[in-house]
Amino acid sequence: MNEPARSCDPQSPLQPDPDPEEEVSDSSDTEISEDDYHETRVAQSDVKIDEDDVNTHMKTHTGEKHHRCEVCGKSFLWKGNLNFHMQVHAEERPFGCSFCGKRFKRKYDLKSHMVVHTGEKPFSCDVCGKRFNRKGIFNMHMRVHTGEKPFSCDVCGKIFELKAGLKKHMTVHTEEKSFSCDVCGKTVNFVGNLKKHMVVHTEERPFSCDVCGKTFKLMENLKKHMVVHTEERPFSCDCGETFKKKWDLKIHSVVHTGERLFCCDVCGKNFLQKANLRFHMVVHSEETPFSCDICGKSFKRKRSLDMHMAVHTGERLFCCDVCGKNFFQKAHLRLHMVVHSEERPFGCSICGKRFKRRDCLKSHMVVHTGEKPFSCDVCGKRFKVRRNLKLHMKVHTEEKPFSCNVCGKRFKVRRNLKLHMKVHTEEKPFSCNVYGKRFKPKKSLKLHMEVTVRSQGCSGTKESS
Repeated sequence: MNEPARSCDPQSPLQPDPDPEEEVSDSSDTEISEDDYHETRVAQSDVKIDEDDVNTHMKTHTGEKHHRCEVCGKSFLWKGNLNFHMQVHAEERPFGCSFCGKRFKRKYDLKSHMVVHTGEKPFSCDVCGKRFNRKGIFNMHMRVHTGEKPFSCDVCGKIFELKAGLKKHMTVHTEEKSFSCDVCGKTVNFVGNLKKHMVVHTEERPFSCDVCGKTFKLMENLKKHMVVHTEERPFSCDCGETFKKKWDLKIHSVVHTGERLFCCDVCGKNFLQKANLRFHMVVHSEETPFSCDICGKSFKRKRSLDMHMAVHTGERLFCCDVCGKNFFQKAHLRLHMVVHSEERPFGCSICGKRFKRRDCLKSHMVVHTGEKPFSCDVCGKRFKVRRNLKLHMKVHTEEKPFSCNVCGKRFKVRRNLKLHMKVHTEEKPFSCNVYGKRFKPKKSLKLHMEVTVRSQGCSGTKESS
């Protein structure tokens, strides 16, 4: 309640404060007319309200954005935000780091950068205790615990934790690619993606692992790599399975959901990523744009050409530090390294059997389903695994690429060559349990068992030499 006006005249006698109860009593008995009320309101309006301020405030409710950037077209609600944004387009970098000399366009960016030198992480998660150097990153992290996904796509309804994720997703519906590479002409959706792509054309690898010394072109790849050196598995599925990488969790989740977002119109094969679908589509194309300058052989993919070139050069760039085996491709070396690891991260959801590699788990799953998705175009025979189909296809050809170094005999399958090599050695790994007689090929033991000792009920076993 406003106090009654008091006289400022020093000669005026001091008056006692009115009794509050008496005031209430009087006011309740006083009848105020509409005219009196209007006059009272006018009299109390000593503070003039700026109409511009009211209009500016109303934009908060309407979402109007009248302040537009003339450079990139982005619009803002407040003129101050536009002024702040304009620094992005300026070449001037007035704010410099006193430690490393790096310069920034905005004071805010310098302040964010300083935590690199101080190591300060003032924002702590009450749930898991993890600490962060920026409040924005802390807020994003909290959604991991709450499950909140406040940003939704107006087209398909998909929801996202981050606004950046929604923005990136929207390009799926527009197919707009505004940024192109000056070197190879590749177009991408965002300027950030273009910057990432440009490192492909350089040999620079500025980010290195402090533990093993491995170097990377992108900081995000280094961060992904660092989980290799920790026991932390922060990404967990509702079934209890935990993973080091978010991508591995996403791959695993399809076991429960069966979700396959991108489908090939030709063969119906499904893919989790659009990029994988595009990569797959060359299988159905007759075009082979990549050709070998030496022998003229052409390929659908550049990677296939690069692998083929090693046939002419004999070069094997990637070597295993454990066993010394060489590989043409880094990916093949990585795949090989799991042989030396005891870790079996891929588990069968039906029987619980675990595998070192995802492709081994995939091959195993057909044991439970009985599915035979790979069929021979010649005779129609079906197979559970693509590898077995490839082996079978040699039955229909005269090609025998595997030859014996001793006698020159040739074979269609490497396994048959290995079996044949025992002819040239004294090794006899297969023995009869009854008579102890030993055989080089397993089929000789089987023949022995059928002809000689079936009536006696003996059984043969394989002994490791």
